[in-house]
Amino acid sequence: MKKVTRREMLRRSALAAGAIISIPAYIPVLGASQAAKIEIERIQYVSNQPGIAYGWPTVGRRADNGELLVSCSGGRQGHVCPFGRVDLFRSYDDGKTWSWPQTIYDGPTDDRDSGLLVTDKGTLLVTTFTSDYYTRQLKREEELRKRGKGQWTDEKFEQWQAAHRRINDTQRKKEMGHWLFRSTDDGINWGVRQSVIPSAPHGPVQGFNGRLLYFGTGHFAMGKDVFPLGVCQSTDDGVTWSTLSIIPTQEFNTPDGRPPFWTELHGIELSPGKLLVHIRNEDINETWQTESQDDGKTWTKPHAIGVWGLPSHLIKLKDGRLLMSYGYRRDPYRNQVRLSSDEGKTWSEPMMLSEPGPKRDLGYPSSVQLPDGSLITVWYEKCPDDELQSVRLAHWKLA
Repeated sequence: MKKVTRREMLRRSALAAGAIISIPAYIPVLGASQAAKIEIERIQYVSNQPGIAYGWPTVGRRADNGELLVSCSGGRQGHVCPFGRVDLFRSYDDGKTWSWPQTIYDGPTDDRDSGLLVTDKGTLLVTTFTSDYYTRQLKREEELRKRGKGQWTDEKFEQWQAAHRRINDTQRKKEMGHWLFRSTDDGINWGVRQSVIPSAPHGPVQGFNGRLLYFGTGHFAMGKDVFPLGVCQSTDDGVTWSTLSIIPTQEFNTPDGRPPFWTELHGIELSPGKLLVHIRNEDINETWQTESQDDGKTWTKPHAIGVWGLPSHLIKLKDGRLLMSYGYRRDPYRNQVRLSSDEGKTWSEPMMLSEPGPKRDLGYPSSVQLPDGSLITVWYEKCPDDELQSVRLAHWKLA
């Protein structure tokens, strides 16, 4: 791991405390057909531990006291490593300053994307999934070292080996899964790790009439068949979950005859019984959409909406419009948002939310709206003067 200079530590501390990065007051919509603009109040850091990488955050807000929370994967050395854990940051001043992270879960392998939901009852739900993908890189380095061609420092190699040896291969296989953690006391205490079928970067969402919905990828069993995309629901504030329906993708095939790589869903209940879901189509790096008019029991065939970029996060604004935010991993790399005034039938031209970054390893934005109508959006990225990925925040409003 590269050493972080004292200057960089001080710079990060200042930004975490609310220092503003100078950018143009207005960023225009990237499209002549749209006159809307977004006004950036400030852009700053959320993560505040120098020398540690963070990724895949989700923001939530408590309605009772206005507290903002951000869950993410922390403790990392990079995009892939064996050190990932689930961290939680807090802000009591609309995101101007942030707490030191609270570690919710640190398992014996890589804990990655973290979703967060504050339910209508004030319960906190945090999700993650475990991965052993890092073992491919570790085995490659081991093979290279046998031939005297190792590419890592001895320190990094020893750290990865030590982390890998926390459990054996049999135990590691059992650790793979999709997990949910629940707290009813504002995150002071958390219940036991709960296995759930879906996996999605931003976790479940609040529906109407107290129902919670979790759109994601997993092994959804319906009769004798198992499907890769589906919906689970909870009617007891996240204590238990059951499969509601599957999302039909079996009719699709890529040119080489295999099923498309569908992943990283997020959805919203627009009105009682009327739902909309965005899906990451990995094969063409687009966001696709499916809808349900019957309480989530059946779904339309997923279809393109003309959005290159992913994955999407959805919220309904106070004025009734939908906001989707997503990462744009084409140069210049950035985060974008779009609006819909007709419940997702059409989407506006993109609006650029963040300044272009130096690397495509960025994105996974999520948003909440504050009582004054302004918005908080968080994402992760590696900035030009950063050595590792950080969680960043924009406070902005539609002008």
